[in-house]
Amino acid sequence: MATNVFDNILELPNSAIAARREALVGFEPRFVRVHANLKMLLDPDGLKAWSLKHHHVELPIVGHMADRHPLVILAGDAGTGKTISAEVLSDAIARELGKEGFFLRLSTRVRGEGLHGQMGNLVNDAFEKVKVEAGKKRLAFLLIDEADAIATSRSTLQMHQEEKAAVNTLIQKLDELRELRGRAVVFMSTNRMHLLDEAIVRRAAVVLQFERPSEEERVELFQKGLTGLKLTKKELHELAELTGPDQNDGLGHSFSDIRLRLIPEAVASCYPDHPLSFAALKLAAELTRPSPAIQ
Repeated sequence: MATNVFDNILELPNSAIAARREALVGFEPRFVRVHANLKMLLDPDGLKAWSLKHHHVELPIVGHMADRHPLVILAGDAGTGKTISAEVLSDAIARELGKEGFFLRLSTRVRGEGLHGQMGNLVNDAFEKVKVEAGKKRLAFLLIDEADAIATSRSTLQMHQEEKAAVNTLIQKLDELRELRGRAVVFMSTNRMHLLDEAIVRRAAVVLQFERPSEEERVELFQKGLTGLKLTKKELHELAELTGPDQNDGLGHSFSDIRLRLIPEAVASCYPDHPLSFAALKLAAELTRPSPAIQ
């Protein structure tokens, strides 16, 4: 199988990913939201033990839980942290369960770029790799980024027959992953939840919604990203206000707008002759517009 089915393959636990968790704003509430569900998907024996401990019997629901698909959909606008959250979630749960594993990110090749009619074969190859890794008693996490590009609703009139076949293959492979008994999870991230095929959405054990940062999260984002600059609380809140929806026609800056556009713009205005200042950050906030919402 061609290795370039994946953009990258990361071993878990991963110290670099764990370090990124510390700097990731807004992650902990999302982790709380999805944590128990991930544990139940990946640790069916732990679920049985819970039932016996608290109810002295294996409740029927424990068996029913085994029928759930190991699929987590991460939905939200671009730049809201879906991809990095999938990595950090995978690393965190692997550490908690004390297991080794792999995080595999599906390559953009699978979206059929110049590969007319081969998308289904590449999807099949990707899931076979997941089965191989999980079959070695390790955890396997597969991220399908921009999943709406390959999991588009089959009711779309413009969809080609081979694209429908690829969606059918994807659904089949999700069904088959249940046979691994908690050793694999698929993350699908999407900016266009409404375009996903209904059969795939129905199979999701968890749908986690990602929003643009709140005012408190924007304050934290500036604070963490500018540690050492010694900005005052008033200055941090002013930057958060300037990047909020009220100052930007109802649409605030995304996490990546601030981290990868606004702050670098301020640095560029000072480098190499002047220190970074609040004035430079304020001007960058006024000049840098939020990325548009994806419809």
